Amino acid sequence: MNKIALSDEALSIHRKINGTDAAFPAESLKELFEAAVDRRPEAVAVVHQGRTITYRELNGLANALSLRLGSAGVIAGNVVGLSVSRSPGLLVAMLAIIKTGATYLPFDRTWPDERLGGTFGMADCTVLLTDAPDTLTERFRHLRVVPVDLPALNADEKNPPLRVDPDSLAYIVFTSGSTGSPKGVPIRHRGIVRLVSDPTFVSLGPDAVIPQLASVFFDAAAFEIWGALLNGGTCVLYPSDHIRLSELKRLVEQNGATALFVTTALFNVIVDESPGSLDSVQTILTGGEAHSLGHIERARKHYGDGKVVSVYGPTECSVFATYYPVRGSVQGDTALPIGLPIQNTSLYIVSNGALCAAGELGEVCLGGPGLSPGYLGRDELTREKYVEYDIDGEKTVLYHTGDRGFALRDGNIVFQGRLDDQVKVNGFRIELGEITHFMNEVPYVKQSYVTTAEKESGEKVVVAFVVPADADCTPRACRDHLATKVPRYMLPGEIHVLDGFPLTGSGKVNRKKLLALRDQEQAPRP
Repeated sequence: MNKIALSDEALSIHRKINGTDAAFPAESLKELFEAAVDRRPEAVAVVHQGRTITYRELNGLANALSLRLGSAGVIAGNVVGLSVSRSPGLLVAMLAIIKTGATYLPFDRTWPDERLGGTFGMADCTVLLTDAPDTLTERFRHLRVVPVDLPALNADEKNPPLRVDPDSLAYIVFTSGSTGSPKGVPIRHRGIVRLVSDPTFVSLGPDAVIPQLASVFFDAAAFEIWGALLNGGTCVLYPSDHIRLSELKRLVEQNGATALFVTTALFNVIVDESPGSLDSVQTILTGGEAHSLGHIERARKHYGDGKVVSVYGPTECSVFATYYPVRGSVQGDTALPIGLPIQNTSLYIVSNGALCAAGELGEVCLGGPGLSPGYLGRDELTREKYVEYDIDGEKTVLYHTGDRGFALRDGNIVFQGRLDDQVKVNGFRIELGEITHFMNEVPYVKQSYVTTAEKESGEKVVVAFVVPADADCTPRACRDHLATKVPRYMLPGEIHVLDGFPLTGSGKVNRKKLLALRDQEQAPRP
């Protein structure tokens, strides 16, 4: 165990930061959802394209599908791949997996076969639950594929008697990894329950109406879905794959949405083009990457103080870890704080084995029941990132986020960038090293350098620069190769072919000069 050095000043500010303990149910998603069904069986649980489904109907359908999973050999502790379009079938499928005591593994079936096959292997996943059974059966003949067919299910099926341990795994999310292999992050039931039970950052209860906008393999979807269903509220499924502001406005107003989460990039578009789309919402949660202070200030002036809440949290900490309600002008500030820890979450700023006092820069480390137990099959990385400490006589495990920050005098934390080359683009966590790894595998690429740049809108874009090995090296050829290796969200938005890279005096690639070359020309699209 590691003992953290601390001064009186450092201990004082961290005590101010970490008074977050609160009671929350010691039950699983299964038990809490079934309790919500018992309380409000005829209340609307799901809305999708004008169709409403009650808690009683949703529960019965999930029970029936869980029986089919059982017939396919799924038992408690198994991992079930989940690929269902945003529809009532998605929620039925998630609940069905949970009701067997299994863990759901959301995936995008457009990902390359090699990546998906590796993901299933790392997670020991042998059963897929999907609304596209023919496609997946053809691609993965060694796996058992179970179709989601709601009309064939009995909506009156009773709850399975199984009780699920709150410390068991609810779902697994795979994030980008620097070595070319994605990292599997398992999340416990307890972590999600702690997130949505009487939260400090938003009001959740039976009157909550939450639009479901995020892709299910993006962890914000866990907040949207379970935040509604465990509290007896309503989950409103966005009807399209891509967000259109006119459609979002209509969905919010027609359904009386009380709170929603939007990525930083989408938030900026809303503020620029149609802030009135969200006038009727009580709380706008936004995060995923660093905020533009200009957009935050314009939003505050439009919506008023306190309606916009910035949220921050790595996948390893069960979605959100901190929150910052914007209650005053941010003009003249250098960065928007990521705020204070949410309920049942602890945060420490650590540098060189010591707690930092207010104003001292260090690494943001997180603790509490929201922590993942570690990375699938990556024991060495888990030991590196999840470290047990003795802090003022108390034992605690902290997750080293790799994010830098410092505490203000009032305890709010200010984000100050990364310790490595991990970035967030459109809410997705990307290791630039993983893209570089696969780019360097292209036979006609001699050298590559991958970084990010900002668009005029303030959004980040992944930019790749390559030195060709032969004439076959074109932006299109590079992109086509990458498309067989990584998901679409990891594909560079720009690929530039150069004769060579400018270097710094120490012999490293000169990123500043590369980006200046990019800016001198209209960025070519691959």
